[in-house]
Amino acid sequence: MQSRNVAPGRPEVVIYTTTFCPFCAHAKSLMARKGVSYEEINLDEQPQRRSEMISRAAGRSTVPQIFIDGQGVGGCDEIYALDRRGKLDALLGRTG
Repeated sequence: MQSRNVAPGRPEVVIYTTTFCPFCAHAKSLMARKGVSYEEINLDEQPQRRSEMISRAAGRSTVPQIFIDGQGVGGCDEIYALDRRGKLDALLGRTG
């Protein structure tokens, strides 16, 4: 599990992943490009947390599942779509 410290005033970002998931890698890459700290919960390393993810994600069981300040925003496709629409930065507490 990779855990990064959340900067004061920044939202908490949690990403549920698996080890060999290319979509997980793309999602983490986007966060890294934006300089966003996040907590990674690798379900291969912590399989007991899968039910937690599914519950938090309203029944979705695919990875990645991404949460910003506790709000489920979906997976890789969804955060890239939010970014294309210019809405991701606002969720991440970033200003233009």
